[in-house]
Amino acid sequence: MKKNIFIFILLTFFIGCATQKPLYNWGNYQDVSYQYMKNNTEEDLDKLLVTYQYLIDNQKVGRKVVPPGICADYGYFLIKNGKFDEGLTMMKMEIELYPESSVFIEGIIRRIEANE
Repeated sequence: MKKNIFIFILLTFFIGCATQKPLYNWGNYQDVSYQYMKNNTEEDLDKLLVTYQYLIDNQKVGRKVVPPGICADYGYFLIKNGKFDEGLTMMKMEIELYPESSVFIEGIIRRIEANE
């Protein structure tokens, strides 16, 4: 009897693990961001910006929400490349999606606006 219960619990555990869906679609973000950090070239930056836009536009798994930090990072790179208004919009989107980031992101926005 104990053996049957153990097998049932074990099977339930494995079935639960097998059906787990990821919360976010990260695409190839890890590889692209690593290449940008490693090489720091204009071509790698362009690939990273395209990846950010893809992640923002194509969330179809899990929660169907942009992964945490993506909008803020994308906004930072946009601002860094002279697209101030678009960058601020992305940073504000990060706050809308993840209100717990508001203190941090609002601090960044204040510093950026002070330097403009």
